Amino acid sequence: MHRAFILAVTLATLASCSKNNDLTTEKPDTATNTKTAAPVHALAERTISFSGINWTVRDEAGTSGPDDNYWSSSTSNVWVDASGHLHMKIRKDAATGRWYCAEVTSQQSFGYGTYVWKIEGRVDQLDKNIVFGLFNYKAGDDGHHEVDIEFARWGNNAWPNYNYTVYPSSGDPDSNAHHEFELALNGTYTTHTFYRTSSAVSYRGYHGHTEDINNSFFPWTTPAGFPVSTLALPVHMNLWLFGHQAPSNGQEVELIIHQFIYRPL
Repeated sequence: MHRAFILAVTLATLASCSKNNDLTTEKPDTATNTKTAAPVHALAERTISFSGINWTVRDEAGTSGPDDNYWSSSTSNVWVDASGHLHMKIRKDAATGRWYCAEVTSQQSFGYGTYVWKIEGRVDQLDKNIVFGLFNYKAGDDGHHEVDIEFARWGNNAWPNYNYTVYPSSGDPDSNAHHEFELALNGTYTTHTFYRTSSAVSYRGYHGHTEDINNSFFPWTTPAGFPVSTLALPVHMNLWLFGHQAPSNGQEVELIIHQFIYRPL
């Protein structure tokens, strides 16, 4: 995606008189939307343990990408409950009026194999300004070496809310492989997966916390010959605001990740 184009879309959104108007008519490419930009005035890191893996919780003194958001490692934004489930929340700080977003990054990298997330929450009913991402990403190389599942309407209720994107290992980031769907769930529990090999990435979702093929939806695989990443990469999970816009409904949002599973080849 061209960064100048995203900036133009964001500025146009910020200039809107009403946060509830769907004024954006051209959909932004998602190539840079999931990126974690270099930390701005990074604060002391906080580590949590979830699903047997150590994760760094993002915390910064200022704003940074995607979309110049505030990020907090507060236990009001990110915490693991007594059942071992990870909670991620976008919240509004009463004292400052700021909206704080959440992100965690695994402290180890993962390569070929199956990546599984078991989610609680109506990810099909997120506000149009909310983005929830589950992905691999190589920091410092935006537009390459990334595999994404994103629940987002990118600021426009008319756009599909379920996105798969794979970025090439090299070359033009705009040549990413992308597919989108309109997700409508039959409950609050879902499972989302992708499977990485040296030649392809394959996706599939499931109703419920299961990988029963009878409960599956939206399978998709990168086109033949697409240059997928062959690197071992950290896993990221983030919950953030598109265009740095507050939720159009004014509501905080919380999602629960019951489990992350990695099954190597």
